[in-house]
Order: sequence, then C-alpha cells, then structure tokens
Amino acid sequence: MSYLVLARKYRPRRFTEMVGQAHVVQALTNALTSQRLHHAYFFTGTRGVGKTTISRILAKSLNCLGPDGTGGITATPCGVCQACVDIDAGRFVDYTELDAASNRSVDEVQALLEQAVYKPVQGRFKVFMIDEVHMLTGHAFNAMLKTLEEPPEYLKFVLATTDPQKVPVTVLSRCLQFNLRPIAPETIQEQLETVLQAESVVADKQALRLISRAARGSMRDALSLTDQAIAFGAGQLQEATVRQMLGSVDRSHVFRLIEALAAGDGKSVVETSDALRMLGLSAASTLEEMAGVLQRMAVQQAVPSAADESDPQAAEILRLAALMPADETQLLYSLCLHGRAELGLAPDEYAALTMVLLRLLAFKPQGAQATAGAEKKTLKTVEASAARTETTAVRPEPTSVRPELVEGLRQAQPERVMAQPASVIAQAEQEAAPASTPPGQRLPVLNGVRTIASPSENTSNHSVGQSEQAQEASKIVAIQVRESPETWADVAAAGQAAGQLQPTEEGAFWHLTVQQLVAAETVTALVRELALQSQLVARDVDHWLLRVERESLNQPASRERLQSALQAVGHAITLSVEVGRVMDSPAKRNAAAAAERQGAAEKMIYEDPFVQSMMRDFGAKIVPGSIKPVAS
Repeated sequence: MSYLVLARKYRPRRFTEMVGQAHVVQALTNALTSQRLHHAYFFTGTRGVGKTTISRILAKSLNCLGPDGTGGITATPCGVCQACVDIDAGRFVDYTELDAASNRSVDEVQALLEQAVYKPVQGRFKVFMIDEVHMLTGHAFNAMLKTLEEPPEYLKFVLATTDPQKVPVTVLSRCLQFNLRPIAPETIQEQLETVLQAESVVADKQALRLISRAARGSMRDALSLTDQAIAFGAGQLQEATVRQMLGSVDRSHVFRLIEALAAGDGKSVVETSDALRMLGLSAASTLEEMAGVLQRMAVQQAVPSAADESDPQAAEILRLAALMPADETQLLYSLCLHGRAELGLAPDEYAALTMVLLRLLAFKPQGAQATAGAEKKTLKTVEASAARTETTAVRPEPTSVRPELVEGLRQAQPERVMAQPASVIAQAEQEAAPASTPPGQRLPVLNGVRTIASPSENTSNHSVGQSEQAQEASKIVAIQVRESPETWADVAAAGQAAGQLQPTEEGAFWHLTVQQLVAAETVTALVRELALQSQLVARDVDHWLLRVERESLNQPASRERLQSALQAVGHAITLSVEVGRVMDSPAKRNAAAAAERQGAAEKMIYEDPFVQSMMRDFGAKIVPGSIKPVAS
C-alpha cells in the first residue's frame, strides 16, 4: 500500500475538524441547520487555508443520505453513506471541480454550464466548484453571469480564489463571500501535535514552533513541512534537525547580535556576521529571526506581564529587553524589515546584512542627558530673548497715536525703510532700549524713525532732548505701510499652470465612462490609473484605441482587466493601447475642474470687501494654499 501524505490523510472530513476558520464554519453551519441556503458561495484566502476542503464538506452536507439512507440536509454529514464516500474519493457524479487555472476559456465554462440543465443523477444537489476562479477570461465570466444569477433550484456554485481583486464585481455581487484567514502559528502547532501523536512520531515543541512559523498561515504547508522533517530526522522531529532543514538561523546568533548592538560593539557585530557566512546561514533568515525577537522585546518593554512562561527563550528575551531602550528596539525592528528588501540589491547578501546591522550604530539615538542639556540650553536662549522683548518692544496703543507721529510715518522714505534688514532693526531695538523704561511709555517718532528715551531725559526742553536722542541713540526704522492690496488678476496670472486641457471629440464620452467605472470600484490600482491617464483616440463597434504617455501604464495585465471592466458594463469591445502625447484624459478634465473650483474660491475671497479692507489698512496677507473650495 502506497504512503498517503499527511496533508491528504488528515484533511478535515466535517466542519468540526476544521481549525482556524471558526467564523466561516459557524455561518455555514447555521445556514445548513436552518436550511437558508444561497445558490453561490465565494471563498477567498491564501493557499492551504481550507477553501477546497470547505467546498467538499459543503457538498457532502447538501447530499448526505445518512447511515440508514433517510437523512436530509445537515451540518454534520455522516461520512459513511454513498454520497459522502464518493465525494471524499472524488468520484461523485453530481460534484464537479473545475480548475480555472488550466480551464480558463469560455469553451470550458460553457461545457460546464451545459450540464446545469440536467437534474442530479445520484445526489440531492449538483455542486459546481471552480477553483482559482480569478484565472477565467473576461468572456468566460460573462458566459456564466446569467446562470450564476438565476441557477436551477438543484444547482449550487462554489467559487474559490487566492486573488479576489481580479474577479469582476458582477460576479462578486451574485455570491455570498467568505474570507478565510491565515491560520495562527499557535493553532498550527496544536494541530501538528495532534497529528504527530496519532502518527506516533516523537516531536520537540521548539521544532513544531519552527515549522508552524515557516508555514506562514497555511495548514497544508505545515503538514508538508512536517512530512519533510520526519524524513529528514529519520522519524523524529528535533529542533536542530528542523532548523537545519529550514535553513533557519539559531537564535543564539540573533541574541549575540542584539546584545552587541545594544552595547554599541561594532567588532562583535562584524564577527557574528562573518560567522553566519562561514556557516552558510541565510542573511534573510537572520533578519527575519531578529525581527521576531525584537517584536517580542518591544511587547515585553511595553507590557512586562506579557511574557510567555512556556517559551524557554523568554528569559533571554527579557534580559535583552532590559539592555536596549525602547526607541532603539523600534529603530532596529524597522531596519530589519526594510533591510530584507535591500539584500537582493547588494552584490553580496552578507555584506548587505553587515551594513544593515551597522546602520543602527551609525544612527544610534543620542543619550538622554545630552538631549536634555540641549533642550535646556535652547529653552534658556528663548527665555532670555523673550525677556529682552518684553522690556524693549513697547508698542503704542492704537487709540493714543498722535497726529504728528502719523505725519512722521507718512514722510518716511520707502528706499530707506526697505534698505534696513530685519537683523539690524532687531539689534538696534536691543541696544537702544534702557532697562528702566516702564511698560506702556509712548515712544517719539521723528521722520519715520523711532527712538527710546529714558524718563530722566524728559526735561522741559522737549525739542532739544529729541534732537540729541536722534543723533546719539540707535535709530529703529518703522515698517512701511502697504498702499494697496494685491489684485485678483495678479494672483490668477501667477498661479496659471502649464499644459492646458485640449478637449477632443471622444473626451467627454471617455471621461463619463471612466467616472462610472471608478464610482462602481470596478477598476482599482494600476487599472484605474490606466483609465484616468489615457485618451480615447478612436472607437469602433468592437474596438477602442487608447493612448497613454507613460509606457509603464501599458501593461498587458492592466489592459486586459480594463477591457474586462468595460465588457462588464456593456461595452463588448477589444481594447488597444498606444504610447504618445495625451491632450484630453479624464485626469486632465478632473484637474481642470478642480482648478476652476479653486480659482472661483480664491476670486471670491480676494474680492470680498472685508478682506480688501484688511489688506489695504493693516497689510494683511492671505496664506498661500489656505483657501479650499467647499464641496457642494
């Protein structure tokens, strides 16, 4: 008898054996119990999470006859009747599985739908299961829409895919959607322990933990890796043999690296990296293990009570969490994540690994004392400046301005005013202001120049005192008064952008079509950009020609998906795309409409009488970019 792999031998036969998908199992169980059955089910999720398994269990639940042959629709199929045995064996006549990856054309779909007119031969329902349904062509999707919407009462559809974004919304709207989640490593480890106990295989918990993490949420991958580990370890699963099989880095090296980084020991970091090179261990695996340890360190630093006492490495992680500050832990975690993407760019992955590790030493945060000292120094400077400003910068009250002061401001020469830089004015204010000037004292102004006089110098000879002050004291130039505000015409002319929209004959039709696709979320990501940035050059009964400026948008996949989206809304055409100058595109029309709304909003603000008076009398300015049109 040939050996049956663990992934097939321990495939769940009923809903109660499913692990990690309780939300889907609960919904289907309740629907079967109450017999509120939909005609089409859509399962999404990554590989190995149970899409095909749930489909087969659902088919058995619909067609189970019970041990005595008198059963009906049930959420707990018996597994011993003829229908259940045939479905598990893959030979049930009324259960059809179609692999859309290799049968993706409209002919295969039409051949399948031709069987829909015939009633079930053996079972209670016909069940059509289409796996990897996103691989079907646009014509194949269109061919099945009508039958999928209103199938016979004895027909059920089950669609499964790993990429639901490629499935048209016209198909999704006709199905009940269930998203199967990646299975947690802890759940996978518990299931592996159950399987290995049934197989009488000795397994180390740390080895199972490595396998469950390497499976990345897929139970089928976990069972396949377990099969491989049993063969590699001669019937036993030990941590060392599993780590060697997976090419994983021993965490002792990771602990040594993190400890060296916490201590700022660059020599130890380089030596450990060279040791990893000599052992032939993967640089990507090193960064992955480091990210896992740093994540647990960050959790330990934030929540000290979150330590896993069952993990033998918990004590070491607790020690490292105490050695490294929380900000350095976060920085190193981010460097490890981004560093994995850089390994393929470097000529030597170990040199890239060394650079990633040394980057933390180069960007190591400053010590808390140095930072605090710098903050105190800055604070003292600001406080001193504020104190000087309070004692010297005394402004007259608007109600006490005398006519002769206003006349002096009016006679100020503009070229003299503008010739003085702000730094000179500030220095003059600081030098001319005496410490004994009481708050609120009026400052005399001579010909647009303001001087500061002490109370002792205010003698009866007022004119002589003013003359001496004008000659000896530092002169502070007043700010020139704005005569008139900026006009709207100047602002509009300055904000005019290059590359105006040039409307074409087909532009309005294409813009309306794309707006409908975007509003219905039929096109997303690159396909949406292709539609927005393209110009409809010409259209025939069954062929449209688009033009784009960037070659990167002209991808076969994007073009095919845009064509499918157009066909789904009633445009049965073939789409072609060329590269050239675009004069009229939906994006240009949207930008022109937005610019028109922005211009109208700015014009309304600039022409407002209150705004004009503020700009004319007080020199007010409108902050660029602060005006936004209100959406109607």
